[in-house]
Amino acid sequence: MSRHATNAELGQGRGVIEHYREYLPVSDSTPVISLGEGDTPLVHCPQLSTRVGHGCDVFVKNEGVNPTGSFKDRGMTVAVSNALGRGASALVCASTGNTSASAAAYAARAGISCAVILPAGKIASGKLLQAFVYGAKIVAIKGNFDDALRIVRELGERDAFAIVNSINPDRIAGQKTAAFEIVDSMGDAPDFHLLPVGNAGNITAYWAGYREYHARQKSTKLPAMIGFQAAGAAPIFYNRVIERPETVASAIRIGNPASWKQARAAIDESHGAIDIVSDEELGAAQTWLARHEGIFVEPASAASIAGLFKCCDSNKATCSFKKIPEGSRIVCTVTGHGLKDPNMIQKQTEELRPLAPIVSDIRRVLGL
Repeated sequence: MSRHATNAELGQGRGVIEHYREYLPVSDSTPVISLGEGDTPLVHCPQLSTRVGHGCDVFVKNEGVNPTGSFKDRGMTVAVSNALGRGASALVCASTGNTSASAAAYAARAGISCAVILPAGKIASGKLLQAFVYGAKIVAIKGNFDDALRIVRELGERDAFAIVNSINPDRIAGQKTAAFEIVDSMGDAPDFHLLPVGNAGNITAYWAGYREYHARQKSTKLPAMIGFQAAGAAPIFYNRVIERPETVASAIRIGNPASWKQARAAIDESHGAIDIVSDEELGAAQTWLARHEGIFVEPASAASIAGLFKCCDSNKATCSFKKIPEGSRIVCTVTGHGLKDPNMIQKQTEELRPLAPIVSDIRRVLGL
């Protein structure tokens, strides 16, 4: 009988722990729970580059191709692996969607249970379906994400749950590997890094990754970190808790980010900025990116693209690219696949009307 090679032996789908083990809080005895996360494409985008001008190059770090369709898998592999190593038999998380999908998948992979606390009616259908199909125990509450996270903190203190939200430092440690991949691909850090900000764990993690690689002389510079919040859910921008955050971008509909202080430090230390984009700008950027660069992202992910446009076009931008240094390299992280939260686009498909199977009629509709 012939012997088939494993993924690790093939060098494919190794996962971020095996790839970046020396940078992560794991040991040789840690039971690695992986779905082959990481190694996501850094896509050069010529039309975005043209929008910026000045000989700049724009790249999109497409995290939507991770196993459950979002960047959360990077941190979840480390959090769940360490939880299992400590003897945990159950996971718990609060979620606006992506965390629940990722936690449920990695719990299933580990053979342990997962409880998800989420705000009723505030989670995209694609993400909710993922949590269900992976077998999570789901509890919907009459409240928002911040209420759900408060409950999770209390459960973690009193019950035998391992919390796998980004308040768990293992999550941040895993997510910083995206910065490592960017430097490894580009040969150095970019000049600017733009990304959505919700619970603020990702901007914190990227900055930690860039700083660590720089300290180890893997890069010669550090990027300016520029975060974008939805206008109706922008506590860091307004510097106050938003009691009732509202935005179509459910993944960043958060009024009191868990990593607020760390995100603020990342922005200040990197000489970056925090800004806001409207729901209308999110929708326009989501469509533009799909139609011009072939990358379909959920509305929250489009915050980095809408933010890039604002930096280029608006005098109200907190960071203007109108006088950006020639030849700058810009990375925009998009955090989740468009099929995670298709509601905005799905409404457009309702306008389709069937025609009779007659070529002349179809040619007329196609403008031929």
